Amino acid sequence: MKNNTSENLKKLTLAGALAALATVFTLLIQIPSPTKGYINLGDTVVNLAGWVLGPLYGGAAAGIGSALADLISGYTVYAPATLIIKAAMAVAAFYVYNYAAKTWRSLPARIGSAIVSEAVMVIGYAVFAGFLYGSVATAFLSVPENLVQGAVGAAISVTLYELILKRVPKRILP
Repeated sequence: MKNNTSENLKKLTLAGALAALATVFTLLIQIPSPTKGYINLGDTVVNLAGWVLGPLYGGAAAGIGSALADLISGYTVYAPATLIIKAAMAVAAFYVYNYAAKTWRSLPARIGSAIVSEAVMVIGYAVFAGFLYGSVATAFLSVPENLVQGAVGAAISVTLYELILKRVPKRILP
């Protein structure tokens, strides 16, 4: 029982750190977009959170950290959607990687899971923009900017994981 408690505490602590990091990465560079959102680097941490912490803790860290950045930046209307979309991205990154890693090597599996995760983001924000603005045309305006953000987030997250996190001893990461 003690070991399980220790492991949960480790995950909770790391989830808090990754939520803070997601907030910082999202706030670090913000390029305004035509749909009143912004392009940022937060997806880097969203994918990492899913891979490192799994669906529950990783999804919570990704969603909370990213939504907090929206609140801090004044994009409050996006915060609820961001919470759900970014959590879903981390969950997708985790499950797709674990499924793909059964057949593929680590790098292709991680790339595939990052692509699926970013597709969740692109589709999620397009659907949200459609509801928010009541226009399918406006919803499609968000797609190109989110594709750029997704490509950058996927590339950086895969690179960071494969070059750094993959080499962290198992006793440190959950």
